[in-house]
Amino acid sequence: MAFQQTILITGGAGFIGSHLVRLMVNQYPAYHIVNLDKLTYAGNLENLKDVEGSPNYTFIKGDITKEAQMQQLFADYDFDGVIHLAAESHVDRSISNPMSFIETNIVGTVVLLNAARFRWKDAAGKRFYHISTDEVYGSLGETGYFTEETPYDPRSPYSASKASSDHLVRAYYHTYGLPVVLSNCSNNYGPYQFPEKLLPLMINNIRNNKPLPVYGDGQYTRDWLWVEDHASAIDLIYHRGEVGETYNIGGNNEWKNIGLVHQLCDIVDELLGRQPGASRSLITFVKDRPGHDRRYAIDASKIKRELGWEPTIQAAEGLRRTAEWYLENTEWLERVTSGAYQQYYELQYGEE
Repeated sequence: MAFQQTILITGGAGFIGSHLVRLMVNQYPAYHIVNLDKLTYAGNLENLKDVEGSPNYTFIKGDITKEAQMQQLFADYDFDGVIHLAAESHVDRSISNPMSFIETNIVGTVVLLNAARFRWKDAAGKRFYHISTDEVYGSLGETGYFTEETPYDPRSPYSASKASSDHLVRAYYHTYGLPVVLSNCSNNYGPYQFPEKLLPLMINNIRNNKPLPVYGDGQYTRDWLWVEDHASAIDLIYHRGEVGETYNIGGNNEWKNIGLVHQLCDIVDELLGRQPGASRSLITFVKDRPGHDRRYAIDASKIKRELGWEPTIQAAEGLRRTAEWYLENTEWLERVTSGAYQQYYELQYGEE
């Protein structure tokens, strides 16, 4: 079959990536979607069972830091576009092991940029889309918002590695003329998220009557973005975003961590038929992590003004839908927390 485009999505078995892959495979049957993922602890092919047999979908297990492998991949598939999501993304892990974040987020991004630069001698119609985080901007006070012009001020090894990769993508645009576009998003939430992250961790712990660890005083504030809204924004930016530009993607959902946990307790207690507020007694304040940014908030007016995007799911609906999904998919949750999901690749694809 001759495809209109062949698009490489890196990190497509992860949380955000699996939602994006599913959207692209289903919405663009004339596109060949190639999903490249290393399948580390957070990559789960079970998230993509419903599209793995699609004729316009190919999965490849690979490592973006391996230069020869990436050069060969670009030669084999002659990609028209790259949507780069592959990253180490958990702040706590970056504090304990910064080097893995430097290798994946910085070196891996440069390897991909070089593969695109060497392959795309004529870059007309090509696009390299790099997805990043609002954490590169540092920390806000009680007021104000991050815009695309906010100076970078990363505070953790994770955010510093993502800031570095952002700068390198822009450098390849200015130095080599590589057609790039970037976006920086706020905290994503929704189905299929690895349960080290706040919402699935809390839901799972509430379900099992385990302590609910909350850093510091619980007053840290984040903007929360429904993951399917993020996927739709990525789709829009890939197709219509202006080359060389950056777009901030936010959910207009600011929550203090303690308020979010209280709300989740109430929702999950209701769904499980427990006494209202029963699970709030599980909340345990724990020692704060180093360099913890106080507040993030995104001004997403540029993407609304220029591309017509805005979030469709607000907190009340999104939190309930998230809790319902994890409670209805306890087998998935148990397989992920036990590590059993990692056997799926061998069963489905066999060893290379």
